Amino acid sequence: MHTMTQHDEQGVGAEVARAIDPGEYREHFHREFRFAAYYSAGREWPDYEPAYRYGYDSFLECGGRRFEDVEAQLARGWGHARAASRLHWTEARDAVRDGWHHIERNLPHALDRPLR
Repeated sequence: MHTMTQHDEQGVGAEVARAIDPGEYREHFHREFRFAAYYSAGREWPDYEPAYRYGYDSFLECGGRRFEDVEAQLARGWGHARAASRLHWTEARDAVRDGWHHIERNLPHALDRPLR
């Protein structure tokens, strides 16, 4: 079984950063967040934006691992990453996960594979 090295994780992160423009990523979710199944009425972009940013940043840091494999780690980090967001982890989780899946769907084919 292949264990990912720090080099592997950095390589995947760099490739994702080149493939998925952070500005386009942000604009996509800024347009779409109110239409998401997990959207809560009364919440605004400043509540959701930190969750999407956390999804992008943590995907890069985690080097292509599955969301479910790092979810507990992400939950622990949300208190710091949330900035001024009013979302608790239980609300933010689906937005962070949506960010991960958006990246996975938009990766170049060569990267869109398990690294285990």
